[in-house]
Amino acid sequence: MIILSTALGAALALAAATTSGQPSAGEIRPAAVSSPSAGGWVSLFDGKTLDGWTEKGGRYDGDADWTVEDGAIVGREAEGAQGGLLYTEGMYADYEFECDVKVTAPFDSGIFVRMLPKQRGAQFTIDDRPGGSICGIYSDGWLYKETGGSQVWRSGEWCHVRVRCVGDPMHLVAWIDGERVLDYRIPEGLSPFARSGRIGIQVHGGRDDPEDAAVRFKNLRVRELPAGADQPFTRADDGTLSLTAVGEAAGWDSLFNGRDLTGWAPAGKSEAGMDDAAWTAAGYRVRGGELQGLMRGNAGHIRTSRMDFEDFEYRMDFRLSRLCNSGLYLRSTEEGNPSYNGCEVQILDDFNWEAASGSKLAPYQFTGGLYGAQAPAKSALKPIGEWNTYQVNCVGSRMQCALNGVILWDVDTNSLKPKQGEPFAKRAKRGFIGMQRHGAAGKTDSDVGIAFRNIFVRDLDVSGGTD
Repeated sequence: MIILSTALGAALALAAATTSGQPSAGEIRPAAVSSPSAGGWVSLFDGKTLDGWTEKGGRYDGDADWTVEDGAIVGREAEGAQGGLLYTEGMYADYEFECDVKVTAPFDSGIFVRMLPKQRGAQFTIDDRPGGSICGIYSDGWLYKETGGSQVWRSGEWCHVRVRCVGDPMHLVAWIDGERVLDYRIPEGLSPFARSGRIGIQVHGGRDDPEDAAVRFKNLRVRELPAGADQPFTRADDGTLSLTAVGEAAGWDSLFNGRDLTGWAPAGKSEAGMDDAAWTAAGYRVRGGELQGLMRGNAGHIRTSRMDFEDFEYRMDFRLSRLCNSGLYLRSTEEGNPSYNGCEVQILDDFNWEAASGSKLAPYQFTGGLYGAQAPAKSALKPIGEWNTYQVNCVGSRMQCALNGVILWDVDTNSLKPKQGEPFAKRAKRGFIGMQRHGAAGKTDSDVGIAFRNIFVRDLDVSGGTD
């Protein structure tokens, strides 16, 4: 999930308005219904015909019933409950798309981005049925379930929907009637997605909907944005990330400067007066641009000096040593056990721990588990000595965790029944971010249990705003 600030939104709009609009070599462009208007917007629908649209050329071709009625594109299930997409003939890479949408429920529709026949795109869901999701992200399975779109959506009425698709991995943002309801970046390392493609609108099909159920679209238009306009980081040859001006404008903040432990404190202490010797005694040090957690020390974890993280997106790299036992604390507090007053995402040497310790791990104790509550969906941990990347999104009670591009879980924590600790509804709603340092299960060859780098966070607010 990712927020674009007002400054960034203005920068993107200005860049879009000042680009030449000329196609690059081999680029397919639409037969525009109208010339670009102020701000670079181009109309995709003339209000009378389906010129510029096609039912073929994407990954989900079908045979839905598409018509033009009263100045709107209308989609219904065809005979036999057939569905399908209606695509733009033109291709788009980085852009904003907006339209007015009205659903006669129950009906399942959506807005699709970067659609090509044999490549992967993504869908902003518009599933106006009981239990359906409004502006979740779906692509061969759920990538992110909505956190507020259904509360804003007005079933049976015209709603203005705007979506933004930029970058690689894709950064996807959605607004309903000017209120931002989704801000999500596809995890780094997930299987490749198309870099450009068609925009699609959907009739899901296969639902045997009532005869009068339908989706209507009008005022469809698009404005292209410059490539690379959304990249928050640049990567050096050694793998170190640095914030770009775009990243800073988007609200990203580096939590580790690669030189010292400014902005951090050991468990139960203040960072004030902590010299290198005191930090080493606590079990932490900085070497070669890495924040290292040692096998021995007197502090069980290190935490941010800031103690009020609530809704945020977080990313960091970590590298394990043999028999490492660590974890990532989120929204934790100093009172009591941070694994349970907030939560802990497990980090462990999954490969050797059981044999070395003679124990049997619970499913949630493997790397990526939400400790005491939720097992990872699969193993995505790289071999000992290689760098891994965690990406975590926290918005209200919903949390998602991805490891090396694999989504391990995406849950409403209030629905979980922890095997250890209080129910999540009783836990802190805000707190620090921290990294745990446990001892090894046996003899190790290294005094460094775990190393961290590229630690970034940004506060999220998907409760409103038009940026």
